[in-house]
Amino acid sequence: MIIAAYQAAEFVGEAVASALGQTLPPHEVIVCDDGSTDDIEGALAPYRDRIGFIRQENRGEGAAKNAAADAASGEFLSILDADDLYLDHRNDVVGRVLAERTDLDILTTNCYIEVDGEVVAMGDQNWRFVASEQRSTILRENFVFGNAAVRRSRFVEVGGFDEAIVGATDWDLWMRLLFTGSSAGAVRAPLARYRVRKESLSNDRSRMVEADLTALRKAASTLALTPGERAVLDDSLAAKRRALHVEEARESVIQRAPDARRRSLAVARGSDHALPTRAKAAIGAVAPGVARRLLLVRDRRSWIGPAGIRVPR
Repeated sequence: MIIAAYQAAEFVGEAVASALGQTLPPHEVIVCDDGSTDDIEGALAPYRDRIGFIRQENRGEGAAKNAAADAASGEFLSILDADDLYLDHRNDVVGRVLAERTDLDILTTNCYIEVDGEVVAMGDQNWRFVASEQRSTILRENFVFGNAAVRRSRFVEVGGFDEAIVGATDWDLWMRLLFTGSSAGAVRAPLARYRVRKESLSNDRSRMVEADLTALRKAASTLALTPGERAVLDDSLAAKRRALHVEEARESVIQRAPDARRRSLAVARGSDHALPTRAKAAIGAVAPGVARRLLLVRDRRSWIGPAGIRVPR
């Protein structure tokens, strides 16, 4: 199991404890501290004789995961985020599935989504895993939920995580693996706890869409696509560009930016946007103050979480 940690002293100990506390003990647990300034080492002190520990200058999530993977020796890399937890039987279930399904190089599972310790959703509420046509589907959406296990030899073959991509590193990796012959599987049962803290919730949704666009643009220039797959990817790029325009308009209204009316009007006039989206944007163009109040009320009541799930705050 590998864990990348940055400014995670508050919760990385719990993640490591969940990894070490499996009913089927892990082959190894390796933590990479990505140049944190908090006391990661102190948080890990109770576990240091049972884990591998690496410290590097801050280079980003992809680089930290790669460093931990480089130090690993198991057949599969089980990737755990520093603020999440594995249920105690996860390793047992995943191990049995992978022993039976030797064709799989990637195995993901369902999870509970928690906000400040309260379960608010299941990971597959909006996450739709697909077992067929995985090459074309991965170009439309990232159907491999986080905290997955990946065959280490294949991970190495495709070059690991792209350290230049921020925010969509997993999606980029799954695309490269699936387009070079790998298959993905899923366990429908929740075997992890995806934890979010209210104070860390972000409304910077345009940045997340930009990250997705970066991954898709890379795919367009590097993957060996059939004409049909190229058409799917072009549609995905167009959809993400539309989503970016909407998010930028939304954020400009909330921030009272000088260009809020212009951005909202562009979305309202865009025939490629859905009618409800255009109607909401029209309010932003005509009455940005009213639109701002409506958006803030909605954001106070809920937030957009993993896989696009809107959950209550």
